Amino acid sequence: MGFGLKPREEKFYGYLLENTQLIREAADVLQEALNKEGDLFELMAQIDVLEKKADVNTAKIVGLLHKSFITPLDREDIYAIAHKLDDVIDCMQGTIERMGLYNAGAASEGAKELGELVGKSAKQIDKAFSHLPEIRKQKDKLEERCARIIEHESQGDKVYRQEMAKLFRECNDPIEIIKWKEILLHLEETLDICEDIANLLKGVIVKYA
Repeated sequence: MGFGLKPREEKFYGYLLENTQLIREAADVLQEALNKEGDLFELMAQIDVLEKKADVNTAKIVGLLHKSFITPLDREDIYAIAHKLDDVIDCMQGTIERMGLYNAGAASEGAKELGELVGKSAKQIDKAFSHLPEIRKQKDKLEERCARIIEHESQGDKVYRQEMAKLFRECNDPIEIIKWKEILLHLEETLDICEDIANLLKGVIVKYA
């Protein structure tokens, strides 16, 4: 990370970036699960590994906060952002777990579309955090990434509402309705958390850019 940062700043940003890259990987696994492109229980194992790595990085960030007198951003901001990043992977993990444990049927096109929006949001989060160490110079790019994440969440709200209405209107199996209602809710919640991250970053821009 060649931004002329102090070693401890590099650690903070390094752990955050590691987690944004894990989010991108987790989103790929999620889309594979929704598209039935691999064994679901193998995909569950893959996302479990990613989630554990994210937990370790989050713990390292919190540990650094306790040890550091000076931090690159406000402690509260770093803490909130780190935990929201962890929450994104947790939510994706929960989605895949429910698909496997509930033995859910094939995902609808709407569910796949929500998965694609999660993937797009994950990429924008990763790119956004690459701008964070040079926030003053990269302010416009960072704002653009945040706007895209919020746009994806807004699109996701529409797809979620349409898909829920379609589920109750067209599915005749009450058990399948219960399964997919919860899975769809987890997909929509993942997008909500992505939007939360974008809003936290917008707050950081106001303070530091």
